[in-house]
Amino acid sequence: MEIAIIAHDGKKAEMVQFLNEQAEILHKNEITLVATGTTGSKVEKAGFVVTKLLSGPYGGDAQIAARVAEGKCNMVLFFRDPLEKHPHEPDIFMLMRLCDVHDIPLATNPATATLLLRAIK
Repeated sequence: MEIAIIAHDGKKAEMVQFLNEQAEILHKNEITLVATGTTGSKVEKAGFVVTKLLSGPYGGDAQIAARVAEGKCNMVLFFRDPLEKHPHEPDIFMLMRLCDVHDIPLATNPATATLLLRAIK
């Protein structure tokens, strides 16, 4: 199972903390992590194996959207910062739209992400 992880700058530490809390589920279920560049680097430093794509503003969100459309990605955990403005909003909306089109579970906060990971436990 492939899970894409993305976190806006203000949410990256929260994503790393979340993954550390869910490490048992992630390791037991043979989950492959794919991430946008900067998020992936932070997650990698925390000890997780992750495939890093481009940084979100440089096309990483679009790369993950393509993986969703191609049927490669099974779940997206995208910790968004709703209080900040993001120059790559069109890519973010495209990713969210494609998750809906292809019926891919999408969590935009830790509470929803926890429920999704518990479902695969």
